[in-house]
Amino acid sequence: MSATKLVAKNRKAYFDYAVDDTYEAGIVLVGTEIKSVRDGRISFPDAWAEIVQNEVWLNQLQIAENPFSSIFNHDPLRKKKLLLHKEEIKRLKRKVEEKGYTLIPLSFYLKNGRVKVELGVCKGKKSYDKRAGIRERDLQRDTEREFRREFT
Repeated sequence: MSATKLVAKNRKAYFDYAVDDTYEAGIVLVGTEIKSVRDGRISFPDAWAEIVQNEVWLNQLQIAENPFSSIFNHDPLRKKKLLLHKEEIKRLKRKVEEKGYTLIPLSFYLKNGRVKVELGVCKGKKSYDKRAGIRERDLQRDTEREFRREFT
């Protein structure tokens, strides 16, 4: 059994994008970055991934500097390399080349002591899709409220 601990989840991504497929990827970090991730000092509302020369790179991921480290701290906004198999990268490359698809990090978690990223192949939603999602959530909440009222 693998022990996993959720560090951060990108809830905004599920609202702004339709997630078609997900991949688990490792991430290359330096020591001070790992300490900051374990403390939950991570921010990625606008983060995205790109494929450059058959390597996957994560952009706009901000990992805060560790306050207890020395002058050799990391750059909070540097590009981070993601670790995937060659076949997965080829599949992702074919998907991303289609119109409208992009790679978005959905969540960060610790699995057996290693930081993992759940990477989603996403397509942007239109504003009317977002409104439909809000309407559906409101209806679900109302039916649950009525259901509780009936049986309590």
